[in-house]
This record gives sequence, structure tokens and C-alpha cells, in this order.
Amino acid sequence: MATRAQQYEETRRRIIEAAAEAFSELGFHGASTREIAARAGANQGLITYHFRSKDELWRAAADRIFSLLRTAFRFDPGRAGGDGRERARETIRRYVRFVAAHPELFRLMVEEGKSADERMQWLVDTHLKPLYAGFGQILGQQVPAANGAGVEYAFYALAGAASLMFAVAPECRRLTGLDPGSRAAVEAHAEFVARLLVP
Repeated sequence: MATRAQQYEETRRRIIEAAAEAFSELGFHGASTREIAARAGANQGLITYHFRSKDELWRAAADRIFSLLRTAFRFDPGRAGGDGRERARETIRRYVRFVAAHPELFRLMVEEGKSADERMQWLVDTHLKPLYAGFGQILGQQVPAANGAGVEYAFYALAGAASLMFAVAPECRRLTGLDPGSRAAVEAHAEFVARLLVP
């Protein structure tokens, strides 16, 4: 039987995961706390119990997504051998696998990236700047477009190329007949993007 502390953490986790999905699909203003509570299978009052405001919940959801991304990006250099290009490709493959499992990352970036408001600034300063710096360090020497002044182009090329198919999965299924969530499709796409950016 779960302790009170375990129940507290489990409820909080469910709310944050539901919030990440709702905010990424509906935007900050479109996602109501009622919708989030329903997705979490929780009473709406539990949201205000766990979070002082909708903004605090939004930040917790963003923190969770990027925490999962950082965990997925822990890279063992020995795994891909000594070749820098192959290490860069493996990093890209890992990123594709992550965004396939978490399309809310790209959706959230697109949703929040449209407005020059406080949430966008916080997201950039807290999470995207470190990701961007890491991208330059890991891939900058290996991605042809990233050498010199092109890092910004390569960063957004990777974000879009890796993520869009999963972020618009229903459209992809209708248009191509491909199930982007299948393991075979994820691996094929990971290899395609890796070879596209690091020939």
C-alpha cells in the first residue's frame, strides 16, 4: 500500500504529465485546469493543492519535459566508438527517439515560441539556451551547416526535421499511411535525420 508521500508524488506526477500534454496541444490559454484535471484523472482541487497558479503548473510541466530530455541525452562516448561523426549521428538518433516518445516537447516549443512573452523568455533562458549550447558542443564540428555562423540554422533544422512527423502524427498517418509511432518508423526516421545532418 502506498504511503501518503508516495500518493502525493504520484498525483503530482500525473498532473504534471497531463499538463504537459494539454499545454502542448492547446496552448497556455487554451488548456484549462479542468481539462488538465480530467486528463490526470484527478479532482480539480488537487491542482490548486499542488500548484499555486496555472503558471507554476506550466513551468513544472516544462521542467519535466526538459528533465526527461537531459536524462535521455546522457551519452556514453565509448558506445559509438571514437569517430566524432558517428557520435554526432548517435546523438541525433537519440534525440529523434526522444521526440518520438515525447511529441509534447516540439509542440510546446512551437506554441510558446510564437509570443515574446515572459513564458517564452523563461523557457529560452532556463531550458533552450543550455540545450543550444550543448548542441553546438556536441554537433557543431560534425554537422556541416553548424560550422561557423550556421549553428542557429542547424539547431532549428534538427528540431524540425526530427520532431515534426511525430508532432503531427495523425496528419502523417493520413498523408503517407505510415504509423510514425511504430518502432520501425522511429528507427528509420532517426537514421534518416542522422545521415541528413551528418553525411
